[in-house]
Parts: sequence; C-alpha cells; structure tokens
Amino acid sequence: MGFLEVFFGWIGDWTWGWSLIPFLVVLGCFFTIASGFVQFRFFGRMWGVLKGHEKGAEGHVSSREALLVSVGGRVGGGNIAGVAVAITLGGPGAVFWMWAIALVGMCTSLIECSLAQLYKRSEGDGTYRGGPARYIIHGLGEKFRWLAILYAICLIAAFALGFNAFQGNTVAGAMQDSFGIGRIWTGLALAVLTGFIVYGGIRRIARAADVIVPIMAIGYIGLALVIILINIAELPGVIGTILANAFGFQEAVGGGMGAAVAQGLRRGLFSNEAGLGSAPNVAAVAYVPHPVSQGIVQSLSVFIDTMIICSATAFMILLGDVYVPGADIDGVVLTQQSLVSHVGDWSQYFLSIAVLLFAFSSIIYNYYLGENALSVFTHSPPAFHILRIAIIGLVFLGSAAPAATAVFFFSDPLMGVLALVNLLAIAMLFPVALRLVNDYRAQLAAGADEPVLDPAAWTGHDIDPTAWEDAAVGGRAATAPRPATA
Repeated sequence: MGFLEVFFGWIGDWTWGWSLIPFLVVLGCFFTIASGFVQFRFFGRMWGVLKGHEKGAEGHVSSREALLVSVGGRVGGGNIAGVAVAITLGGPGAVFWMWAIALVGMCTSLIECSLAQLYKRSEGDGTYRGGPARYIIHGLGEKFRWLAILYAICLIAAFALGFNAFQGNTVAGAMQDSFGIGRIWTGLALAVLTGFIVYGGIRRIARAADVIVPIMAIGYIGLALVIILINIAELPGVIGTILANAFGFQEAVGGGMGAAVAQGLRRGLFSNEAGLGSAPNVAAVAYVPHPVSQGIVQSLSVFIDTMIICSATAFMILLGDVYVPGADIDGVVLTQQSLVSHVGDWSQYFLSIAVLLFAFSSIIYNYYLGENALSVFTHSPPAFHILRIAIIGLVFLGSAAPAATAVFFFSDPLMGVLALVNLLAIAMLFPVALRLVNDYRAQLAAGADEPVLDPAAWTGHDIDPTAWEDAAVGGRAATAPRPATA
C-alpha cells in the first residue's frame, strides 16, 4: 500500500503539480483566440435553453436537462469549501483568478462538448452515448483506442468509485454535525435514493437533475444575494480588495500575487471541470440540431458554476468579519461561520441541506460518467448492474465509515491523468471543432433560427448519421447556400 501511495502521489505531483494547470490555461487561451472569442460572441444564446423544453426534444434528453445534469456535477464541495480554501491560502485575489480561468474555460468546455456531440452514437431508443473516449476512437482513429481505454479506466476509478465515496462522506458528516443524524442512517437513505435514480437510466437522472439543481442553485444564490444586499455598502471595497490582491498591490497572505494566481487557477479548474473531460460525457446525451448548440449550453454551465455560485460563496466570506488573512481554518467551517455571522445560527442548517443537494447531484452525475465509461468496454447488462451495486455500496460505505475513503487516494491523480488525455485529444481535434463553430456561424449569418448539422457534409469523418436523422426537427436551417467545407 505504501508503494501505491507513493506512486499515485508522484502521478498527482506530475499532473496537478506542474503540467496540467499550465496546459489547461495555455490551451484555453489558444482556443479562445483561435475561435474568435466564441464564448463571448454566443453568450446571449446560452441563456435561451433555460426557458423550458426544446422543440423536437420529446422522447430525448433535452439540452436543458443535460445542462442541469452537468451543473449538478460541477457544483459541489468545491463551490462551498474549495472557494474558502482558495481565499485562505491565496487571499481575496484568488477569486479574481477563479473568474479569469472560468472565462477561458468556457471556451474549452464549448470545444470539448461540441466534439462529444459530433461523435456521439445513437442507442436506438432516443438516447445517445458520447464523450472523450468516443471522440478519441472515432475522431482520432482506432490506433488511439488505447488512449480511450486509459481515459475510461481513469474515469471509472476517479469519478464513479472514488469521488462517490467522498460525496457520501461529505453528506453524512454534514448531517451528523448539524442535525445529529447517525452516519449509518444517512448512508442508508443516500444509498436507497442513489439506487432509485441510477436504476432509472439517463432519463431518470436527467429528470432528477431538472428538479434538484434549480432548487439548490436558486436557494444558495438567493441567500448570497440577501447577504450582499445587507452589506451593499461594503461591496465596492471587497471588489477593490480582490483586484488589488490579485495583482500584488495588496498582499494578504504569504506568497502574495503568486499564491493568489496558483490557488485561484487550481480551485477554479477543479470546481468548473472545464477541459477535464467529465462534462462531455453528459453533453453528448442531449438532443440538439447542431453540436455547437450543446457546446454553447455547456459553456454556460462553467459560467454558472464559477462566475455565479463560487462568487456567491466568495462574497459571503469576504463581506463578513470571520475571514482573517493567513488564518488556518477549514474551508467548510469558514463558509459556515461566515454565514452564521451574517444571518444567524439557522444558516448552518441551511448549509448542511445545500451540501446534501450539491453532493447528491454529484453522485448521480458521477454514476453516469462511470456507466458511460464502462460502455466503452462492454454493453453487457450484468456489467452495468455490478457497477450500480458497487456505487450504491460505496456511497453507503463512505457515509457510514469515513475512514474507508482513505483507500481512494488514487482519485485525484487519476483525474489528472484523464484530464491530460482529454486535453491532448481536443488539441488534436481542434481543427474539426473550429470547422463546427464556423459552420454554426455561417448558418446564423445566412439567417438560420437554429443551425442544423448536415451529416452529408461530414462523410469523411466517422460520425453516426442515425444520431442526426431528426436534427432538422429541432432547428431550422437557412435556405441560403452554405460555404464550402473542407
């Protein structure tokens, strides 16, 4: 065991320590510039999906449902504890760098999720499967199948197994500390709920997210807005402190600007998952008329996660009097104590419920990532039953026996590996993604209400034409001729 811990520790140092974050930042900036700042050009179109059920999506998982599943997965402990840790270790300036990496990451997410849509495969029942493993196999070719297998193994081990045990632990701890509920009882309830959702397949997962995510997001953001309004006079000063600390004009912690940049980038990327290769698995299940339509929607997911929900946590902390620069305090405790200082003791119970909803939405999201990764190896029903039972068991074990989560020390390092694999793949496939973006733009310029993918224009690529047979139902392409494609 000692050797394995050292080995995975080395992998973690090699990925998260020095290679992954610069790779994410450089690629994100390159994608942003090369695409003509596409995440800002299409910013207004992102919000249309929130209005309700999309045209032609009956019998499918809609774009909105896929968005809420991915928001539910991205939003978790990183938004509550991670932001507090970033501020504690990097000072208020870390918040600015979280914002900056989110704006860049919006483009990375758009690129990876558009590729996931293009190379998705129809299941024949109105659902689809896709994600990095499939755009590696069908986009880069069979010679890279080994890379897709490596990615799938890392995804199952990190998200489906390891992170789900940690989520169970987080929920049980919050319920025990705030309400005195025993860990075993929380574990049993969480295991039953998890089983009910995951045995319903992606449609039930999507319907659950469609209910849970708006409740948790609106409730948390609403409380943050109340706190901001109570302290509105101090808000300009807090924003000034964030900017001053971000650029080293006002040092809050040891390390100054360097600590702010490092913590802001690291915590921001860990929270919004842009480029890590997890969200594309969910993005691929949505029914849309054009791949970029869902890429734009998933870009909004990053914005919601970091620019809205992480910012809510940051302002609740920085507008209070609990935070002391350089003080050593646990992230969840800092957020909890800050809430109590603003609105009273009842808010610690509110935060526990928020943790419960955030963690449960992450559990069902993580399960689907594991299921989708497993489908790269087999379509055998018993294999999926084994995975479901294992995840239900791990959620219970993580809740009832918190020390058991120590065996999942490999989760973070393997997430670093799958992120590097995904970044390598989307860098190699960027010309394809750029062609998709240009096709989408050209159709909008020609007067399309909603651009539509023409499978005949992609005959040189290994896409599944059956996944796009009814694309025109949900969109209306312009009648003007399209520009020639390579």
